[in-house]
Amino acid sequence: MKNLPGALLLSVALTAPAFADNLPLRERSGSVPAAPYLLAGAPTFDMTIGQFREKYNAANADLPLMEYRAIDSRNDSSHLTRAASKISETLYASTALEQGTGKVKTLQLTWLPVPGPDQKVSQEKAMAYMAALLRFFVTGLSPDEARQKLTALLSEGKGMRYFSRTEGALRFVVADNGDKGLTFAIEPIKLTLPPADQSGKNDEKQSH
Repeated sequence: MKNLPGALLLSVALTAPAFADNLPLRERSGSVPAAPYLLAGAPTFDMTIGQFREKYNAANADLPLMEYRAIDSRNDSSHLTRAASKISETLYASTALEQGTGKVKTLQLTWLPVPGPDQKVSQEKAMAYMAALLRFFVTGLSPDEARQKLTALLSEGKGMRYFSRTEGALRFVVADNGDKGLTFAIEPIKLTLPPADQSGKNDEKQSH
């Protein structure tokens, strides 16, 4: 996977600070954070990329993911294993894996909006894959509900180098680099229990 597009390599990291000089002043004034999955102790999904791909493909035979191949990351100080899978000339899947266990820390899909008569078709294909990824993790969503949810997330993240929204144990991420590529990612988050009260039970918010 040595000849991956630059936009994909950017999406695999989702770390905008290295490119901050290219940001408009309004975006540069508030520093764009490093992706949470890069931080020490960041959680993983309880599966390897092979296990994810097997389950995903079983549920989405019409939108398959080919085998992920490792990306050369000798200059990467994050101590993660990165891999990518080419879906088409304008659509790539990528991931970052915990070294040692191989468990997934992030799953990303990147669409490259190459101008031309096929752009609309390639965009529709990208949206279909992104919606399928949503449905894989948010069980119970119908195809229409997944598309609506995806559209809302992409709308909120439009024009932003890093946008995230947390729901339950999942983080949805959008990295919109305009004509350089659009990335949608899903990542796990740590869930913490509220502090226990004196009886040893967890406090719960109550309505009055």
